[in-house]
Amino acid sequence: MTAEGTALPGPDGRLRCPWGLSTEDYTAYHDTEWGRPVHGDDALFERLSLEAFQSGLSWLTILRRREGFRAAFAGFRIAEVAEFTDADRERLLADPGIIRNRAKIDATIANARVAAGWEPGELDALVWSHAPDPSARRAPRTLAEVPAITPESTALSKELKRRGFRFTGPTTAYALMQACGLVDDHLADCCARAPRAAG
Repeated sequence: MTAEGTALPGPDGRLRCPWGLSTEDYTAYHDTEWGRPVHGDDALFERLSLEAFQSGLSWLTILRRREGFRAAFAGFRIAEVAEFTDADRERLLADPGIIRNRAKIDATIANARVAAGWEPGELDALVWSHAPDPSARRAPRTLAEVPAITPESTALSKELKRRGFRFTGPTTAYALMQACGLVDDHLADCCARAPRAAG
């Protein structure tokens, strides 16, 4: 018997966070991407944008449309998205390969225009400046110990909003921090945590 929300064995016998076993898409994402450090302005802009689109939806919904999003939003290259026109906006609203939410599409374009005015590396530096000290965090043993927001995600959200970003609330900011490796919320017994913890 295992406690509810603890790491569970997958088909290969390795322990994983329970959510990483629900579908093959999640298993691949869990094992190879989630919680690993992501750097680069465009890469972080993509993650911020996708986390914003995920708001109110399952991450699986976004994950399965990620290539569609990349095609629709010029690979999330900030400089290119910042130049999107009203015609691009209408194209996106008609694109079945993405989530056709007008407010989120508008926010993505607006956020690109904000970030396009920053110095190279500025978005990366801003996001990573909010990473907490890893030695101050105990590895969660159950899903119940994984927070939805933290003081750091609240501060990151506040700073992004202050600088003109939309759809970047504290929960979205924390999801970004988890996905991009600013924090490691793989459960203590999870196989995806072990190699880094041993290093």
